[in-house]
Amino acid sequence: MNTLCLFSCNRRLIGWLLSLGLVLWLSLLPASAQRRRARAGADTSLAKSASTTTVRMEAETQFTEGMRYLMTDEPTKAIPQFAKVLQKDPNNSAAQYATANALLKTGKIAEAIPFATKAYSLDNQNKFYSLLLAELYVKQKRYSEAEALYEKLLKKGPENAEYGVELAAIYLFNEKPDKALEAYNMVERELGLNEEITRQKQRIYLKQNKIDKAIEEAEKLVASEPGDPDYLLEGAELLIANDRVDQAITWVDRALKLNADSPQAHVLLADIYRKKGDMDRVTKELNQVLANPNLEAGMKARILSSYVGMTGESPAAQKDALSMAQNLAKTSPNDPKTQVMLADLLMQQGKKTEARDAYAKASRLDGSIYEVWGALLQLDGELNQIDSLLAHSEQALEVFPTQGLFWYSNGIANLFKRKYQQAVDALEESKKLLISSSNTELKRGIDAQLGDAYNGLGDYTKSDEAYEAVLKVDPINDHVLNNYSYFLSLRKANLPRALQLAQKLVERNPTNATYLDTYAWVLYVSKDYAKAKQYLEKALADPANVSGTIIEHYGDVLYQLGQTDKALEQWKQAKNKGGASAEIDKKIATGKM
Repeated sequence: MNTLCLFSCNRRLIGWLLSLGLVLWLSLLPASAQRRRARAGADTSLAKSASTTTVRMEAETQFTEGMRYLMTDEPTKAIPQFAKVLQKDPNNSAAQYATANALLKTGKIAEAIPFATKAYSLDNQNKFYSLLLAELYVKQKRYSEAEALYEKLLKKGPENAEYGVELAAIYLFNEKPDKALEAYNMVERELGLNEEITRQKQRIYLKQNKIDKAIEEAEKLVASEPGDPDYLLEGAELLIANDRVDQAITWVDRALKLNADSPQAHVLLADIYRKKGDMDRVTKELNQVLANPNLEAGMKARILSSYVGMTGESPAAQKDALSMAQNLAKTSPNDPKTQVMLADLLMQQGKKTEARDAYAKASRLDGSIYEVWGALLQLDGELNQIDSLLAHSEQALEVFPTQGLFWYSNGIANLFKRKYQQAVDALEESKKLLISSSNTELKRGIDAQLGDAYNGLGDYTKSDEAYEAVLKVDPINDHVLNNYSYFLSLRKANLPRALQLAQKLVERNPTNATYLDTYAWVLYVSKDYAKAKQYLEKALADPANVSGTIIEHYGDVLYQLGQTDKALEQWKQAKNKGGASAEIDKKIATGKM
């Protein structure tokens, strides 16, 4: 039984009212009123009788009104009504009890206790009065006083046995586990086996490190339902958790005799044999689960995923898990969960291309999974699959039109495709949606890409603003230092700023051929040909990263330095390399810039 339910004031109040109703109120009227009824034949004045009846009716009305407020969860309105009753008759136990209940509902525990105590003192045979007072004691952590009330209540007879559960809870609060066990055992003797009580006893035994006792309780549950394998499997889990794997195997085997296809049983065996290092047996058990035709594919995927979580860093186990996932994906090609699980495993093992394909298939089967689109777009970007990135981001935005990350991916894809207006639109939407994001790196990335996109549109003012916004918070952003300085040099605008940025770039990356070329080109535009030649030669020292553009630039510098023959030779090499400018053929044909 959930201990949170053990002290339900409302339950008791309603039960008390339903069982006693206003009859209780009438029975608890002052003794003087009863004596007056006994002397009904006496010679009393009509005026006095009328007055008594009026007082009595007023008290009944006030009490009833208070109970109405209490039942409609308006305890603050109920309290004044009960106070009126108690003002006339402080020994009215029902009104004392109701006042305590109302104060409890308002959280005024200390104020409630005197009323509850008074009600109990007036009628200590009323169990509802005992229970309320005990509950108030518990809330003040006066456990011993609460225990005494419950113990007295239980001694009155077996009809109160159910309250032993609440007494056991109080014993646990008061750190008396053995007394709690006694209380639970008493309840079971009177009311029979109860699953929640058994589990609570197991928790106590485990905390006391009495594993055998906890297992005995598990055996009781098994005996109560001998044809149900679930209790056996729960017992096996208990044994596994306490390093009794050999004993756990016998319990699992008993469960399998009742249900040979139980997936949970085979998963538990797989876990046991994994701990024993018998990976062949692990594979056998899991394959038996995956081959079960009565188990839906999604459940198989979850079982396999849980196994993967158990395998740790074992390469052999990971390989087996991947093989099982691939087989499951083949046998259940239309189940998105199996594709996601396979994609996750492939991703974990660094097989990005295959993982991307599995995520793509999962997205086609079920486009409602945000994480699948996120993983798919990430892999498209990492694999430089721009066409796929563009197509997949558009599909993702059809389902999740308010996701800034998806707009960002779409913006990057359009930028790569030189669809500058579409790139600007997507990136601006991404920026708007992510304005409250704490991911400052992402925000810088958006502005950096906007700088590139606006430059492509020829909107240089917005381009410069976007770049400067990045440099304000990240003055060593290589992407911006490179692109901003290069674009300024192409426009022959603000060359001092371009030189400053490009110089900082090569100071940070002294061997990067692309960045060295950028600085050299800014120097070239600034007519510092000798220095440009120096940095281009540094760039050419890295043949693996030399592009046709770098070689062509070197030829241009040589031409400006009067070395026309050498310039022509470089231009020819640039053409052969590929990636040179549209003017390369004219330069070669004429030997001139």
